[in-house]
Amino acid sequence: MRPGDAGEILGRPATGPLAGVVVADLSRVLAGPYCTMLLADMGATVIKVESPSGDDTRTWRPPVRDGESTYYLSVNRNKRSVALDFADPADLDVVHRIVARADVLVENFRPGGLERFGLGPATVREQHPGIVYASITGFGDGAGRDLPGYDVLAQAVSGLMDVTWDPDGEPHKVGVALVDVITGLHAATGILAALHARERTGIGEHVRVNLLSSALSALVNQTSAHVAGGVVPTRMGNDHPSLYPYGPFPARDKDIVLAVGNNGQFRRLCDCLGLPDVADDPRFATVDARNRNRADLRPILAQVLLARDADEWFAMLRAARVPAAPILTVAEGVELARELELDPVALAGPPGEGVPTVRHPITFDGSAVDYSVAPPRLDADREQVLRWLEARTPAPAHSSLTAESSLTAER
Repeated sequence: MRPGDAGEILGRPATGPLAGVVVADLSRVLAGPYCTMLLADMGATVIKVESPSGDDTRTWRPPVRDGESTYYLSVNRNKRSVALDFADPADLDVVHRIVARADVLVENFRPGGLERFGLGPATVREQHPGIVYASITGFGDGAGRDLPGYDVLAQAVSGLMDVTWDPDGEPHKVGVALVDVITGLHAATGILAALHARERTGIGEHVRVNLLSSALSALVNQTSAHVAGGVVPTRMGNDHPSLYPYGPFPARDKDIVLAVGNNGQFRRLCDCLGLPDVADDPRFATVDARNRNRADLRPILAQVLLARDADEWFAMLRAARVPAAPILTVAEGVELARELELDPVALAGPPGEGVPTVRHPITFDGSAVDYSVAPPRLDADREQVLRWLEARTPAPAHSSLTAESSLTAER
């Protein structure tokens, strides 16, 4: 990675897997900011370039904490914010100077939207051959380039909604913008691979990800059922197309989820429920047989499970090494993570002033994940960023441009 002084001036750690990497973050909302937050947590210096009105998610409220949208707070820690209007030549010059110092550029403009500002991938990569340029789109930069890139649209057209909810009910979206999150993960993976390749070649790459491709990849066995098996998956509620029992069953007080993935686990389940003969029944003895005869198996299991509360079954099944879990609220899920010593909450910011955020999902043996910078207020770091640019700033690599529209209008 190219060494620099960004960490020292902009307050980033000298350690971490990505220490020394500078990211120009021209993205907004979720997929891009989630990607860049993950990079920032791992030590990268991320400069969040916002429009004068700020990232859209700053206005997505309630809920709020100290007047700031918790949606925005969820994906923007460890970044520095500078508000710049691409329609203003002086502001645009600052954007170009940031890009000239960056190892990575992340953007989620409409395909072609940055060309008029001299910030399209071909122009930037010609001027800065070592930069890794990452583009996040809704439906690619071909025939789908003009389609709006919203998570719920990707859930709709990918088939994700069509396989979610009850067989006799209507299609449903997942309860979070899951495709955006998965796309952000794919973008981060591609960026890391491109940085690794640059170590060998000295040349950056154009990393391109889109919501629809990410959704189809994330549907894994469901898309494989179609492309490899010629099957069109259908809604099965909480059932699994290839495993049974695999989903919620009613206990005495509330549901408990069983997740039996093989014959050994099924035998242990039957022993725990006092049904040893069921494990030997030819109708249920194998994965394939259980799938074919799930309508016969369900009432046998359900009758026994109704005899105890879900928490009692959870304790017993856990002791018997049978995969099972109660259905918890988000709050209860966070508390369970605490009980399991996973430390789910990390305070982002200076000691005593931290904003509660969800901990980075990766743990490293030799490098610490950083939480030293709270999600920034809009334009809070302008002076720091300008001071960093003045320190050994290379000559601007772009020609004079006449901007035709603002950052906000192009996104």
